[in-house]
Amino acid sequence: MEQAALHKIKQLKQRYVGYQLLADALLATGCAFLIASILYRPLQARAVGCGIVSFMVVMGILATIRRPWNTTLATLCRYLNVTYPQLEESSALVIKPAAELNLLESLQRSKVEQEIVHLPGQPPLVMHRVKKAAGLLALALILSAGMLWLGKHWPAAKGGYYFGDSKQTVRNTAPPEKVLPQIDGVALKIMPPAYTGKPARQQDKFTIIAEEGAIVTWHISTNIAVKSVTLLFNEHEKLALTHQKSTEWTAQRLLSKPGFYQVSINGKLSDLYQIQVVKDELPAIHIKSPRQYTHIDAGELPRVIINANLSDDYGVNSAQIFATVAKGSGESVKFKDTVFSFNTSFGKHSRQYNLQRTIDLPKLNMEPGDELYFYVQAQDTHQQKNRTDVLIVSIQDTAQLLSMDGLVAAANIKPEYFRSQRQIILDTEKLLKEKDSIGVTTFKNRCNDLGTDQKMLRLRYGKFLGDEEEGSHEDNEHDELGKAENFGNAAMVMDAYTDKHDNAEDATFLEPAVKAQLKATLNEMWKAELRLRLYKPLEALPFEYKALRLLKDLQQKSRSFVAKTNYNPPPLKPEKRLSGDLTKIGSPVNQQKSKPGTDKYETLKKAAGILEQSKHRALSLADKRILQLAAQQLAVRASAQPGIYLKAVGALRRVLTSNVVQPTDRSMIEKAIQKSLPSSKTSPYPASTTADMGLAQRYYQNLNR
Repeated sequence: MEQAALHKIKQLKQRYVGYQLLADALLATGCAFLIASILYRPLQARAVGCGIVSFMVVMGILATIRRPWNTTLATLCRYLNVTYPQLEESSALVIKPAAELNLLESLQRSKVEQEIVHLPGQPPLVMHRVKKAAGLLALALILSAGMLWLGKHWPAAKGGYYFGDSKQTVRNTAPPEKVLPQIDGVALKIMPPAYTGKPARQQDKFTIIAEEGAIVTWHISTNIAVKSVTLLFNEHEKLALTHQKSTEWTAQRLLSKPGFYQVSINGKLSDLYQIQVVKDELPAIHIKSPRQYTHIDAGELPRVIINANLSDDYGVNSAQIFATVAKGSGESVKFKDTVFSFNTSFGKHSRQYNLQRTIDLPKLNMEPGDELYFYVQAQDTHQQKNRTDVLIVSIQDTAQLLSMDGLVAAANIKPEYFRSQRQIILDTEKLLKEKDSIGVTTFKNRCNDLGTDQKMLRLRYGKFLGDEEEGSHEDNEHDELGKAENFGNAAMVMDAYTDKHDNAEDATFLEPAVKAQLKATLNEMWKAELRLRLYKPLEALPFEYKALRLLKDLQQKSRSFVAKTNYNPPPLKPEKRLSGDLTKIGSPVNQQKSKPGTDKYETLKKAAGILEQSKHRALSLADKRILQLAAQQLAVRASAQPGIYLKAVGALRRVLTSNVVQPTDRSMIEKAIQKSLPSSKTSPYPASTTADMGLAQRYYQNLNR
């Protein structure tokens, strides 16, 4: 019994390890099937190799994590003790030597050996892992089969052709192709341009969707010997195919524009096949910072951080910053051009780049009052260039801002307000210079006094926007309301607690643009006052300068400029004044002879009418002639937009060939004609009313009562 129990434990260990490896193998197989089905479309046969590699990788990872080969008899005994309560957690006594056991352990061992011999050969926990792994494998097989089926039928149903890149999937709504009976097979090789970085691809369909500048090679095989095979592009360009055998024909062409073509074998034309050309887009540039107009006020760092995002459909080749520094004013302005490059390598030609460049303005010899104009230019792998708008960065000239020029002129309507803000700036700079020589208490008191001055100036400008003044008049109003004789006076209560901002005089006092800038000025004053109250005059200085700059801009906007012109009136003739002679004054006559222009859409309109009447009668020779002319106009449009008009051209040709108008063909042609016609604009017209405004009708109705 002892040997039987020990043999049973060893057997359970082997099965435990084997089932662990089996569960890992099932999970790795499911992952391999999923990966192979996902990569089947772009890689075709190579997807099987990728699946095998993925199986080995996943199996290795799972085996390394779980390590079933490290399972010992002691580990298995602990697992058996947890799984089977009848062992009384004594299964480890079976694997110990008999000489090491005492009397009680020997008695317990003999009891446990009988229970171990009757244990099932498949532990339930391990079998649960195997069943779970098998279920996941079945689910992976179903998903893989579904993806393979969609990859095979989805492009045909939806008209999509895969380019090897999910971003380059192009929709094609062409009907199923019909080839000539002499054609045994076709193979098209599309070689994209080198700048796209895409490999050559092959297809077995005549419909072409290719990049602009791609080289297409046709290999057409026939089931019988033919004399000539020609490709007819847009009904007027011909390309003859050469042959090595009488049944093997080949030709090559560079695609630069969309359109359609037909295959001609011994003069017999095939169906219309679509050509779509995917054009290379210009590189897109998005400037995250700075803003288009940036002012660097006093106290701010004189530097510009440029953050730009570049993207292109095939890859970015290079990017540069073109900057121009403007120095001086008036007629003595000087310009200096500089080109900066980003600290990024474009050797990989990635499709997207996040670039950053910091420009130190002092290194460009920029001083207060100078301006920097710059734009970012990017170039893609097709040597196409695109650039942004010009961005402007200016350094505030504090000397000019604090000058008194123009403040005493007649055009200045409120000079003391501007001088007050200027004086606050001067006092703040003086306080910063004397900070180390005065005490802390004096420094805080002066900061608080400057904050009070800034508050008074802010309240003074707030009157122009209808802001209430902070004062003691509110207390007086409340005292008046508290009197007994004013109890229940609704007019006084409404007057005290209602904002009267909708007065006509207040509404027209300032223009909306001036109001917006004045609000921004008050906001800067409030920020400056806050820093002064917190005893931080250095942080308040930039807001004070910005408030002064906005105020000076408002001053300039308040000026009116009138151009001076010389007017020389004609000399007056006193003998003709007050005579009333109008014999030499004639009424103006304007005569124009114009011929009505021909309507270039007349043929399409007639064709639509003929198709509508074809429900009740057959087509005549005149009708066929009009439909042929309409087919020519639609063919011209199909050469530029084949995806929209090519179906209608094919349907119209079927109508002319069979002399029968099918409902589906009629609907398709009418939709194409409707898209070709310009949208008509309806003009307003007066409603038709009688001269008596309907009084007679109402009178007649009253008589009938």
